[in-house]
Amino acid sequence: MKMTEESSSGNSEITMDDVKTLIKKKDEIEEQIKAYYDVLQDQGVGIEDPLVDEEGYPRADVNLYQIRTARHNISCLQNDHKAIMAEIEDALHKLHAREKAKREQDEAEAQEESMEHQVTLPPPFARVDTVTEGSPASGAGLRVGDELIEFGSVNTENFQKLQDIASVVQHSEGKPLRVSVIRAGQKVQMSLTPQRWSGRGLLGCNIVPVHR
Repeated sequence: MKMTEESSSGNSEITMDDVKTLIKKKDEIEEQIKAYYDVLQDQGVGIEDPLVDEEGYPRADVNLYQIRTARHNISCLQNDHKAIMAEIEDALHKLHAREKAKREQDEAEAQEESMEHQVTLPPPFARVDTVTEGSPASGAGLRVGDELIEFGSVNTENFQKLQDIASVVQHSEGKPLRVSVIRAGQKVQMSLTPQRWSGRGLLGCNIVPVHR
């Protein structure tokens, strides 16, 4: 069959459209088989009923040519149907196998990317212990549990003590500072401007060191 040749020549590129085409061909074959069975039914015979009478003569009450033609075509079409069913099964197997391989590859790449992202994040040097509502820290988006990896000019590499952060805050009143934190395993950046507010200090949060 031409359909078989075309599909087998491109096994590596089988698509769902190819499968739909095969299924359509299968449906057409089934319709043709049914039509030939209808011919036999009209003649009052089945696929294997004898076409001779009790005396061995060709039956005169049926159209022998139509019956023989219908039986021959049914036999050929059933072979075609068997072949195309095998081809559909093979195509679906290849399609599902390729989709599974692609899904596994995507998951592996996503996991690798996630691991790389986590590896590139520097270790935190401090953690936000409390954040007061309505404070500059709260307004900037800082949350309890955020782990600091950058606070203005202070970062993981040069951090020595909490006084480093306090010094940056005192010298940056009214000036936005870039703050980077690790939150739920992801890096989050924000702009925090130390300034006077209704509460104590210039930030409105408490920061504690992370012991490494």
